Amino acid sequence: MDNYICKLSENVERSHVRYPNRYGLVLAGDLYTARNLDKNGKAPAVVVGAPYGGVKEQGPCVYANELARRGFVVLTFDPCYMGESGGEPRHVSSPDLFSENISAGVDYLGLLPYVDRERIAALGICGSGGFSLSAAAMDTRIKAVVTASMYDMSVAARLGLTPEQIQQRKEQLSLQRWEDAKNGGPEYIPSFPETAVETVPDEMQGIWREFFEFYATRRGHHPNARGGFTTTSDLSFLNYALNDHIEEISPRPVLFVVGEQAESRFFSEQAFEKAAEPKQMLVVPNCNHVDLYDDTSKIPFDAIEKFLRDSLR
Repeated sequence: MDNYICKLSENVERSHVRYPNRYGLVLAGDLYTARNLDKNGKAPAVVVGAPYGGVKEQGPCVYANELARRGFVVLTFDPCYMGESGGEPRHVSSPDLFSENISAGVDYLGLLPYVDRERIAALGICGSGGFSLSAAAMDTRIKAVVTASMYDMSVAARLGLTPEQIQQRKEQLSLQRWEDAKNGGPEYIPSFPETAVETVPDEMQGIWREFFEFYATRRGHHPNARGGFTTTSDLSFLNYALNDHIEEISPRPVLFVVGEQAESRFFSEQAFEKAAEPKQMLVVPNCNHVDLYDDTSKIPFDAIEKFLRDSLR
């Protein structure tokens, strides 16, 4: 399976592609199409963004596999500085660059002769939910947005911190820049082991246990997705609000999909409140945050397909 976490449908074709974002960084992607797709026609398309710290072989392949089977042309990708995509030093994260990666996918899809440029949507899982919303607020070519277990990384950077603690964090990260300059490269401390493990530490609880159960075990482990980014990447998120302009996506529609039991549910609820109509919220029963990465018994593909078809008419 080449480290893909789900088996490719016999009715779907997957091909590896490469294309640049507007900063000239080359992204590595996978293009999914139904084997019986009429390439003389014009199909709707979706660019799928991975969870923050994830790569195309994880959650995105689950969504792409299913949506391609249903007739959509689907593009997944490794974010710049990650996986097989370009960018040095590795594991750098930026809210602007990661939102730009979504628009770069629209660039690529819109050049395919069998894709309808007026019917391209973005689907973002976890952190890419926030990046997809941010991209759509600026990029009017994105005609609809779906988020699954949306995480706003710019909100998360300040979450629960007092003004004094935020100042301390800025001081710590600012001084780290001198350490990085002295060492000739940025500090990177991965969150997950290099090889998959069988057990989760008992002391790890809540959403961090969910993340470990996915990224560190055979369920979702990938050597290119060990979690975390360069330490000073957090400076950008402290200084950049991803979804200040979310209401400007309207009149293009947004669907927020969230697990009933997800600790991250409040991110979707806050964004839903701020977004303008048309908007929908779909709460999946008996579902946590990470279930929407890969659990096809819980991911509401019928509802997602209906939303996309209605939105991309």
